[in-house]
Amino acid sequence: MFEEIYSPVQKITFTPFNNLFVKRDDLIDPYISGNKWRKLKYILAKVEKEKKTHLVTFGGAYSNHLLATAAAASRSGLKSTAFVRGEEVKNEMLLLCSLFGMKLVFTDRESYRDKHTLFQQHFANDHQAYFIDEGGASAEAIIGCAELIKELAEPYDHIFCAAGTGTTAAGLLSGIQQNGLNTKLHIIPVLKGASFIKEEITKYTPLSHHLILHLDYHFGGYAKTTPELISFIKTFTAKTGLLLDPVYTSKMFYAIQDLAQQGIISEDESVLAIHTGGLIGLFGMKDKF
Repeated sequence: MFEEIYSPVQKITFTPFNNLFVKRDDLIDPYISGNKWRKLKYILAKVEKEKKTHLVTFGGAYSNHLLATAAAASRSGLKSTAFVRGEEVKNEMLLLCSLFGMKLVFTDRESYRDKHTLFQQHFANDHQAYFIDEGGASAEAIIGCAELIKELAEPYDHIFCAAGTGTTAAGLLSGIQQNGLNTKLHIIPVLKGASFIKEEITKYTPLSHHLILHLDYHFGGYAKTTPELISFIKTFTAKTGLLLDPVYTSKMFYAIQDLAQQGIISEDESVLAIHTGGLIGLFGMKDKF
């Protein structure tokens, strides 16, 4: 299921840029979307090698990772279970997870913090169960995300990507280093106070001069928005035909525009934005529009 990929690079018209391109990872798959596909690719290979049959993972009620894991498990003939953070709810994302056969275990926030203990409490005697951390964070995920850089037919002055846990960022940085590129990697954390992402990256990849963190585009924190951001999404999509989600990609594109307006990025430099998918998450904020 992970042998073929459709993720073209497309040039878009977006003021003030002359050379703005988008790596369309959102087109890889509607459910195993974007960087989730890349993170799961080698995890699933390891699951097959170890002859495990049950994926156990973690996430919030609107987690794209949960949906991707559920879909990947279903297509691979595997069972799946998710510990869902918080009180029991029903929404579009969890409906899809259930339809793909995923068992949902709603978990209070205090218990959720210790994921390994949760796994042991429920699956210590299930030798077919395989632990997948929140967001797919793992060494295998780094390898999958690093492959994106190899797919690029030409170098870019700047590559931008939104970040939650920092796993995708670590993979991209690793890919840039492995391929000896001079590209600047701009990471846009979507959480407030996300300087910790540097520490997360160093768990997998040594830091280098390529990496630039922009900590001021979180719009209040994870899954937080403002009227300004919602207005930006509407304008951007109407002008480019490219859908954005309010949690990740919209904050990244807003940062790209703002940095260009400040003169930090020249309008003539080549910029590649990684569209990490997750568009079903739009439904979690439909009341904002």
